[in-house]
Amino acid sequence: TDGHHAGVDAVRRVMMAAPALDIDTLTMFAFSSDNWKRPKPEVEGMMQLIEHYMAMQARPFADAGVRLTVIGRRDRLPAFTVAAIEKIEAVTAGGTMLNARLAIDFSGRHALLEAAARAFWNGPLTADTLSQALATGSGYRNIDLLIRTSGEQRLSDFLLWESAYAELWFTKTLWPDFTGEELADAVTAFRSRNRRFGGLPDAMPSTGAQQMLATT
Repeated sequence: TDGHHAGVDAVRRVMMAAPALDIDTLTMFAFSSDNWKRPKPEVEGMMQLIEHYMAMQARPFADAGVRLTVIGRRDRLPAFTVAAIEKIEAVTAGGTMLNARLAIDFSGRHALLEAAARAFWNGPLTADTLSQALATGSGYRNIDLLIRTSGEQRLSDFLLWESAYAELWFTKTLWPDFTGEELADAVTAFRSRNRRFGGLPDAMPSTGAQQMLATT
């Protein structure tokens, strides 16, 4: 649909704007595991759009220093989508300006269950061992800032463990209309906040946004 195509354009805009804002990791929710419930023609169209987008953007992203990886299940994706993912990951592997991640067929609960099983078989299950197990499956990193577009105010089964101490920023702007300027507004708001992580207030506000998460 036109909306899906516009959403893809927003992904590109945000990726290109992120490095100038000192964001080193940007994760975006492209297709959740729950999205399989949508009508089959829509899902097939989204898979084709993802494949086309990756084929078109692999070289431009590589030239811009963007390293793109995909988190989520691949066993249920069409073979042509998996091939496109593997190709863009290989072409952009040397990128150092931005670590961009797309979540495709991703479920935060499923990721936690798989990580817990891996951690359990490797020794005592602790917060540290679970975090390490998550890193092997989805490149675990704590989320600094969680952006939710389209007026939504829920996590939608995204990076649940990683978002434990994330700062939240909501906007009514639809994802296809989201711009680099609005991303900058979110980062500015984040840097004015005082993050306590359960402790006493600190005299200094946040100074960086190393891990950015934008959901559609």
